[in-house]
Amino acid sequence: MSDESFNWHRFLERWQEEWVPRAGVDEDGGQSVVPLGRPGADEAAIAAAEERLGRRLPPSYREFLAVSDGWHVEQTAGVYQLGGAADIDWFRDPHDLTPLYEENLGDNPSEEDVLLAGMWQRALQLETDSDLSYALLDPGDSDQDGEWALYVYKGWSGEFPDRYPSFRAYMEAMYRGFHANRVDRPDFVNATTRAQDAQVEEARLLALRGRYEEALPLLEEALSFGRPRSAVLLNQLRHLLAPGNTRDYGTLVADPRYLPEILPVQAMTPARGEWRLGGDDHWLGVMAARGVARKTAEAVLSALRDGTHHYEPPGPWGRAVAEARESARWGATDAAWRALRDALPLWEAPGPLLIAPIGLLADPVLGPLITPERGREILATPRSGERGPAPEPLPDLDPPGLAWLTEPAATRRPHTGYRCVWVQGIDPARLPALIGEEGAELSRPMDAYRASWRAPRPHEREGVELWEDRAVVAVGRTAEAWAFAVDGHCGQHLNNRFRSLAPDASSSGRAVEVWRDRRRSTPGDRPAAFHLSVAEQGEELYGFTVRGTETQRSGAIPEALDPARLFRPGDTEVDRERRMLEALHTELGLSLPRFALTQGRLRTFTTRSWTRAPRAGEGFAYAYLGFVRHRG
Repeated sequence: MSDESFNWHRFLERWQEEWVPRAGVDEDGGQSVVPLGRPGADEAAIAAAEERLGRRLPPSYREFLAVSDGWHVEQTAGVYQLGGAADIDWFRDPHDLTPLYEENLGDNPSEEDVLLAGMWQRALQLETDSDLSYALLDPGDSDQDGEWALYVYKGWSGEFPDRYPSFRAYMEAMYRGFHANRVDRPDFVNATTRAQDAQVEEARLLALRGRYEEALPLLEEALSFGRPRSAVLLNQLRHLLAPGNTRDYGTLVADPRYLPEILPVQAMTPARGEWRLGGDDHWLGVMAARGVARKTAEAVLSALRDGTHHYEPPGPWGRAVAEARESARWGATDAAWRALRDALPLWEAPGPLLIAPIGLLADPVLGPLITPERGREILATPRSGERGPAPEPLPDLDPPGLAWLTEPAATRRPHTGYRCVWVQGIDPARLPALIGEEGAELSRPMDAYRASWRAPRPHEREGVELWEDRAVVAVGRTAEAWAFAVDGHCGQHLNNRFRSLAPDASSSGRAVEVWRDRRRSTPGDRPAAFHLSVAEQGEELYGFTVRGTETQRSGAIPEALDPARLFRPGDTEVDRERRMLEALHTELGLSLPRFALTQGRLRTFTTRSWTRAPRAGEGFAYAYLGFVRHRG
């Protein structure tokens, strides 16, 4: 750490000039000015202290003593007074903290943990008045400039001590804390507060111009001084940089200008069942305390829970959002993102405290599209009438075709298969009528994986036979205009009673069915299998099932899809699968949207059975393993 540009005289004089008591705290003895420091110690006094201690003091602390021989820090809870050269002495661990910290080192402790465990015996104690707290300079934790780390240990807290890299760093942090503790005083206005508020406004404009990386440190510094508006602006940037994390927007949620964007975002945590401080009532109470009508908060929370909430901003940006949602709800997430990205400059801030369209995050269909990379692209795009260079567009996330299904994470579970029906040229909303169970309807947009694994099993449904194999499928439309229904997490074996749904689906157009049984085989089990069926006008045109070295064929299979050509001896199962999926994309134009199926939200329905009823003399077995979660 270099002190060349740091002036202790100016720093401490400014602190003294700005000093006022905290809001609600009377000044001692009615004094108008509380002296925070004392006249500086001369070189002889500092040298005498060093001789008594047997160590030369670190540079920043030594320079501080020469300007002020002690300081009234006045933390809200902690250290109140720092002593001067004659007051300081070695701490010597009077509370036997060393053994406690050494016991927790373990077999492979970090360097930081080792330093902390040894600090108590060798530290220099600086405070002379505190709330059971200690300010300790550690000569064993030093840097290349000879600075010693300063630890503040609050004995009443039970927490690890706070570490500062030097005495100067500690004093600068205490100065910022002095400001933050007085931000509620209306008369606390000075050159520093005015400079920090100007910095917040500068950061706001930089953020709207797409220069968020420059805005971040300005807002972080202003927040350390407790300046109004800094937290809510900074949280918007941080939220889009890490969309999966929650952020709090305080009373901004009740402002009518911002409520449509902010309240749904604040309701995401309780809507997911992750509000653990007392459930919905507690969250609703928090919103009420911030000025949100209970009925309004309840309505937003309910809409998020049932998936009916829509982010609906006004104007051209709102029209682009509606267009993007229509694309995303059928799986075209890249097209949806392009529509949003192109319209971002048209987004208008409803007031000076909103700098980004964070309401997108709460939309059940569009929210999952906002990855950290896309969040950065949003922030790097000039908007709300501000100008600046546009960022380089991110590439699409969905790969072409079907080969991505061979990736290990495609189905979220190892060795789980998939099955899919495509129908050419129809509206995906017609699929439930073609291949759905009786009364099947499209659900709200949801995570298809969770919907599949939470669906009732045959023994849990009245009127469903145990031999039936009904699947919860996600529905969408490919870029090549095929409607699809896909069970991307199929745990069923493709058995001899398999029944293709392709003929049922083909009454309105050509239909293709693929079933990949990829489950790991055990001795005596059937090997993994791959099935293809192509139908038209209710009749199968051709198909095949490959199971191990056996192949069953029907109809005139095109040469490009002939399993004898594509499933080569000696190839791995993954190579065979990939080659077949690539051929299906090339020959028939089949594809599936990876992002929508693995990270997005699609509408679902339950199909009719993929297996036929047992014939006379045929048997079947049904087994279901349930798991009970015990709470300790």
